[in-house]
Amino acid sequence: MLEIIELLFLGAAVGVLSGFFGIGGGTILVPALLFMGYDIKTAIGISVVQMVFSSIYGSYLNLRKGTLDIKMVMMIGFGGFAGALLSPYIIMTLSSKTLEAIFLGFVLFALGRMFFKTTEHQDERSAHPVILFLIGAMLGAFSISIGVGGSILLVPLLVGFLHVPLKKAVSAGLFFVVFSSLSGLIGLSAVGQIDYYSGTVIGLASLAGVAGGIWLKHQVVDKQHRIALMVFYIGVSAYLFYRLVGQNG
Repeated sequence: MLEIIELLFLGAAVGVLSGFFGIGGGTILVPALLFMGYDIKTAIGISVVQMVFSSIYGSYLNLRKGTLDIKMVMMIGFGGFAGALLSPYIIMTLSSKTLEAIFLGFVLFALGRMFFKTTEHQDERSAHPVILFLIGAMLGAFSISIGVGGSILLVPLLVGFLHVPLKKAVSAGLFFVVFSSLSGLIGLSAVGQIDYYSGTVIGLASLAGVAGGIWLKHQVVDKQHRIALMVFYIGVSAYLFYRLVGQNG
């Protein structure tokens, strides 16, 4: 009973952050599951299930609010679906320690991003569909292999290179997670790498959180949220570094 309560609270919290920041939730969920005693490969599978729930529901809410441009992100999404099919082979090839080290690098990248203000531009750019597909494929293969959706990498690309408005890019990032997470779920299910029970409990709980997170996103951004996330990333980085170095010392 205690375990299911912990999973429900964890899912709700991940859902809020997923909707607010346009992320699949794995950046928060995977370290939390590691702290709870799960192996990283199991945590990745659970994270992928949760991302399916939160990204589909969150994208539906974004579409209703008019901030989701499906046509713009569709080709990137198809690439993400194709790339994420490679994730089971990457996970089976790499050791748990290597996956944790890659995840640490990802978290450090996310933390570093927060120290730089995202510059928005007035004129949107277009890119060749093949380029967009390849970008999606690379993001899908990399991100699902460590249990994240890839939107935290996609959003700065959309804003910085295609000059997509930030809120529109955040919505597109969450929609991209629909493609990458569904593909990851298919691939990881085929190799028996999914804990359906834990993933479903967390995923269902995250739906309530996503609605609240998306509502917050459309309000005035509070700097305290940014500071809190920075503190969280620093804590996650320290914890992962301890797992990789301290426990072997």
